[in-house]
Amino acid sequence: MLGKKSERSRARLELRARTHRTLAFSSNSHAGQAALEFLTTYGWAFLVILIMIGTLAYFGILSPGKILPSRCSIGPEFECMDFQISAIDNTFKVKLKNNVGDPIAVQSITLDSETSTRYSCSTVPSNPAAWKTGEILDFTWSGCNTAATGMVGGEKGKVLFKMRYYSVSSGSNYAREVNGEVFSGVI
Repeated sequence: MLGKKSERSRARLELRARTHRTLAFSSNSHAGQAALEFLTTYGWAFLVILIMIGTLAYFGILSPGKILPSRCSIGPEFECMDFQISAIDNTFKVKLKNNVGDPIAVQSITLDSETSTRYSCSTVPSNPAAWKTGEILDFTWSGCNTAATGMVGGEKGKVLFKMRYYSVSSGSNYAREVNGEVFSGVI
């Protein structure tokens, strides 16, 4: 009798163990399925967002050059009053005010661009020898290679310039340099 009881209890234990294993497998299966569904759903959503961003960029809607305002920036020694980049007549113009505090002489003003082709012009403005404090001067370059640097009318372009100057009272041995840039719509 004892043998049959122990067999029955052993059979019950085995049945409980199988049931427990089945339930454990079943709950792990549901958790795995839920995780897979979560990743799939958000994966598709992420893919749709990437496609939308790519489409907007392709059609130029996300082009930051169209959104950013035109600007002329230079050191505090000078104030940029006005500026123009022209692809029609291949000119670059900038109007600057002397804020140095002393009359200055300009040794050189060189132009450049961020492209592989250097922005250059065949006719450069004359360098002022005695630019008074507070005086506003126009600088105009003509015969510029605007198209060769990739600047096209109706789009934004950037011209970098470097001015080398010295105070008239100190002399040319005390020359200084200031960097500036013009980011503007090309006409």
